[in-house]
Amino acid sequence: MAGVMETEEQSRNRFQSELEFIQCLANPNYLNFLAQRGYLREKPFVNYLKYLLYWKEPDYAKFLKYPHCLHMLELLQYEHFRKELVNAQCAKFIDEQQLLHWQHYSRKRTRLQQALAEQQPTQQQQQPPAHGNAAAK
Repeated sequence: MAGVMETEEQSRNRFQSELEFIQCLANPNYLNFLAQRGYLREKPFVNYLKYLLYWKEPDYAKFLKYPHCLHMLELLQYEHFRKELVNAQCAKFIDEQQLLHWQHYSRKRTRLQQALAEQQPTQQQQQPPAHGNAAAK
């Protein structure tokens, strides 16, 4: 069936399915589930994970709600990582590390936003007046 084109609806469905699936890869417990059932040892599945790397391109990555899935997708390209995921302790460790990362990230982002908010009034006072017609209005 070479040369069969995908319809617009089929393309939309594939996009949605791949978007949902790739975001599931951010969940280490799901990765453990896949590993324990042998999916991560199957060549067609490993090839599919390689195919999904196109999601790293900005035109696709912008649709991701959980961008951490791209890091996991990258790690899944390595056989050693796929083998380690069979171990529930490995999945638990990754889960804990993700939680620590997000806690740190959230605190750091809040501090950064507060610092920027405190700087804004100071910067507005220091800006020179606008030139030309804008200053005359």
